[in-house]
This record gives sequence, structure tokens and C-alpha cells, in this order.
Amino acid sequence: MGQQAVIGLHAVIGQGVIIGEGAVIGHHAVIHDGTLIGSGAVIHDHAVIGKLPMRAANSATTTVGEALAPSIIGEGCTIGTGAVIYRGAELAPHVFVADLATVRERVFIGRKTIIGRGAAIENDCRIGSNCKLETNSYICAYSELEDHVFVAPCAATTNDNYLARSSARFGQFKGVTIKRGGRVGANATILPGRTIYEDGVAAAGSVVTKDIPARTIVAGNPARKLRDVPPEQWLDNQ
Repeated sequence: MGQQAVIGLHAVIGQGVIIGEGAVIGHHAVIHDGTLIGSGAVIHDHAVIGKLPMRAANSATTTVGEALAPSIIGEGCTIGTGAVIYRGAELAPHVFVADLATVRERVFIGRKTIIGRGAAIENDCRIGSNCKLETNSYICAYSELEDHVFVAPCAATTNDNYLARSSARFGQFKGVTIKRGGRVGANATILPGRTIYEDGVAAAGSVVTKDIPARTIVAGNPARKLRDVPPEQWLDNQ
């Protein structure tokens, strides 16, 4: 354990855990075996780091019993109260995970990304740097978000075109891709395998059934082009 690290009351620290200098572990937090917590990281009360995945009898995308690397919490990260970070997840420095959020196994989150309160990132996702995934947003398994992506509250992504029916769905799950600077409005739904290209926008409440071209705003159900993204909103012009 690093110098000036602080461990709260009733925290559970597993075997082989490495805690960096100045890190803070809150009351009743659970840090599972082998976890690496970087210097200056703050783990709030009742957070769980390094949890092993569970599998329901009819789960189609979760596996158990496989070897997963220990969780890595980068320096300066903040993990909120009641948040759960699974084993095999890696958070780059200065990631912020708000209260009650969940980050599943084999997920990578880039520097300075914010994961909002109650947000869920499912297994096998890659999230870039400087992203913002707001309250109760949902990122389905096998998705990739590049840098500077914004996902508004309660937006949802999907990866199963068969809606859990038919054995044909197995092996065909496909998450969504959001390229650099893409944005998703509140309560929008992105269908499996769709791509939002650079600076593309899915307006609030839209249902995205086709790829969104770069610097294009779509809206409606099904979503159709509304207009181009104004140049003053392009990421390169910020």
C-alpha cells in the first residue's frame, strides 16, 4: 500500500491488491484479488472493484470461468458510491465513474471520460478518451465509442437483431460504433451494428436504423436526416 493511502472502515481488501500513493478507499468498499489502484484514486463507500461476472442460465453474451486480468483503476480515477467495476476492466487515468454505475469485464475506458450515475457499460466494449456518458445511459456489449463521444441520459444501444428469439442470433451479436465526436440525444435508441460517423448526431428520442453520416443530424422513428451539423458545433472547431 502506498504512502498516505487511506482505507475506510469495514473495507475488504483481497489478496495481491496494489494501492497507490494517496489513494482513498471508502467505508465498506470491496476490492477483489489482484486489483491495481493507481495513485490518487478515490473509491467511494460500498463500491466493488474486481467483481467476477455471473451468468444466468439463458444468458447469451456472458461467460464465466474464463481467466480475466485483474481490474486496473488508473491514477486519479474516481469511483462513486455503489459503483461496480468488474474484473478485466481497465480505466485509464482520471476516469470518473459516478454512483451506481456499472462497468463490465473486458471493458477499456480512456482518459478523462465520465460515466454518469446509473450508467451501464456491458462486456467487451471500448470507450475512448474525453467521452461523457450521462445518467442511466446504456452501452451494449461489443460496442466501440471513439474519443469525445457524448451520450445523453437514458439513451440506449442494442446488439441483438433477433430480440432474444431464434438460435440464429448466436454468434451474430453486434454492438454499435460511434466515431470521434459523435453525439446521441436523450432517450435515443441505436439499433445493432449501426455506426454514427464523425460528429454525427442522433437527436433526442430518435430510433437509429441506419448509419449516420459524418456531421449529419438525424431525428424521428425511424430516424431520417434533419439537417447538417452547424460548423460551429464541429469538434475540430471547439
